[in-house]
This record gives sequence, structure tokens and C-alpha cells, in this order.
Amino acid sequence: MNMLAQSLLQELEFETPATRKTLERVPEQFDWAPHDKSMKLGKLAQHLAEIPDWAVKAITLDELDLAPPGAAPSKPPVFTSTAQILAEYDKNIAAAKAALAATNDEHLMKPWSLKMGGKTLLTMPRIAVVRNFVLNHNVHHRAQMGVYLRLNDVPVPSVYGPSADEGQMG
Repeated sequence: MNMLAQSLLQELEFETPATRKTLERVPEQFDWAPHDKSMKLGKLAQHLAEIPDWAVKAITLDELDLAPPGAAPSKPPVFTSTAQILAEYDKNIAAAKAALAATNDEHLMKPWSLKMGGKTLLTMPRIAVVRNFVLNHNVHHRAQMGVYLRLNDVPVPSVYGPSADEGQMG
């Protein structure tokens, strides 16, 4: 493993406990949403659990077609419990860490494409995919989940510093 891969792995390891702690607090009110235009709580939690799998896809595949021509659309399972979501997150985080540990900087600089129906939506270096679609995406949705927790009177965990519910990081 080289410097870039090591740096991504360290950042993923740093973010993992805060995301897991947030997911542990998800109430099983999976159909709740703060607004009609908002994602349902269960779907948001499941999305957080699935995000690390994009690191695996970015490292092990040259491209990902979300709707491959001639193939049935992929249907992810729908989880009905926080325990299922945590198990999925743990599985995907372990796989993401293993993929990052097994790659190198040269491979991370190779292009990766996202497609829909055979049409290329974007192409960027694999390192940018991991940074944007895994690390940054996780932080964005974890913060969104913090708002959902607050609106459901669930204590919001400390992430980068104390929360109003936890006077210290922990």
C-alpha cells in the first residue's frame, strides 16, 4: 500500500466509529421523514450502511452501470431493523477497508466510470470516487441523520466535538 491508499484508509477508519454510533441510535421508525420531499429514516440509514460498498466497487471494478442494458434493475434488500442495518454497515466497512489495504496509489489514479443504461455519467480517478462517493458522501448523510435523530428526540452522538446531548466526545 502506498501513501494515498494509506491516507484514505486512515480517514475511513477515523470516520467509521462516528457513523456506526449514529446508526446504532436509529429508531425503528423507518417510515418517518421530516418532510414529504425528504428521504425516509429507514432508507437514509440503509444508504449510510451501503455507502462503504462504493469503495469496493471503485477499487475492484473499472465501471459500474446502475441500469445495465438488457439486465433487470438491481434491487437492494429492504432492511426492517437497526440490527440489520448495522450488520450491513459492518460487512461493507470491513470490505472497504480490505479493498483499500490491498490497493496502491497507481491503481487509485486509474479512471473509473459510472454509467446508467450504458451511457457514461462520469469518469474520474478511483481516488476521487472514494473521496467523493464514500468519505464525503458519508459525512453528508451522517449529518442529515443527526437532524433526523434530533427531530425524533434521540440523543445525537458526538462526532467531531461535543453534541448538545453529549458534553464530551465519546
